[in-house]
Amino acid sequence: MRTRTVLILLACFGLLLIASLLRFAVGGDGLALPEHPVIWELRGLRVAAGAIVGAALGVGGAMLQSLLRNPLASPDLLGVTSGAGLAVMVVAFLAFRAGEPMPGAGATGAAALVGALGALAVVYAASQRRGLVDPVSLVLVGVIVGLICAAASRLLESTLPPDPARLATRWMFGSLSDETGWGTLRFVALLTVAVIAGAAWLGPSMDAASLSDEEAHAVGVPIGALRLVLFIGSGVLAAGSIVLAGPIGFVGLVAPHAVRLVLGPGHRGVVLGSACVGAALVVLADAAVKSLDLPGGRVPIGVLTSLIGGPVFVMMLRSSRSRGA
Repeated sequence: MRTRTVLILLACFGLLLIASLLRFAVGGDGLALPEHPVIWELRGLRVAAGAIVGAALGVGGAMLQSLLRNPLASPDLLGVTSGAGLAVMVVAFLAFRAGEPMPGAGATGAAALVGALGALAVVYAASQRRGLVDPVSLVLVGVIVGLICAAASRLLESTLPPDPARLATRWMFGSLSDETGWGTLRFVALLTVAVIAGAAWLGPSMDAASLSDEEAHAVGVPIGALRLVLFIGSGVLAAGSIVLAGPIGFVGLVAPHAVRLVLGPGHRGVVLGSACVGAALVVLADAAVKSLDLPGGRVPIGVLTSLIGGPVFVMMLRSSRSRGA
């Protein structure tokens, strides 16, 4: 990597460290670092969960944008997170009907992966025109699939008793939980780090894949195998983020876009930068939520990220259409 790229990546990592320190300091007593070890552990769990979720969403967005050659692609806009969320809600509904407790991270993670990949496959197939993926159709189909999955999730949620339904509603908006176990966190973290490392290693191949298929083949890139790896990898990242926090919107869109503005299109740098920036965004959003609602942190993180990410998406869409004109 060039010296400039390394310095920018270090700055991105520094942003994550600052966000983490701020989140440790935000609590019921205002802005102050905790003194009790138990509080350190609880806030440390939320910082770790937020960083993992944000990194997964940021890199998942970068992988989807490379896979589809579309800067507007992200897990939430393509219905991937909604599909994963619906699958998890189905598992919860079936467990409730059977009188069983909610399955562990393994079962819910597998269900989320199936839902994420299923939604992505439907969007990818339905947005093709003459064998090519149409960027505008991709976003429209993704939004429709996401709305259908969200509606189905709400329908299942309405059948649950009041307390589980209230928790499900908060989870569907995207929210970190103090009840997440370290075992679940370690499992998702291992998967996330493995996929991010693989995506960074594939950076040069992703650079070549951003050209036409013929040019990618000419430089020896197995474009079909690469797309399959990106397809599965983005699904794994979406599933992991869903297990920990539910569907959090726009991080997968904003993080890669922000990194490309300062780093350029090189995918190795974009992947690593998106991991740090995405992690920092979610941790900062959690800190903001706690600041806005100190008594209980009842405001879901996904609400805040959507309020910020929505206008960014509109600006990106307008910019994309201007370039297309």
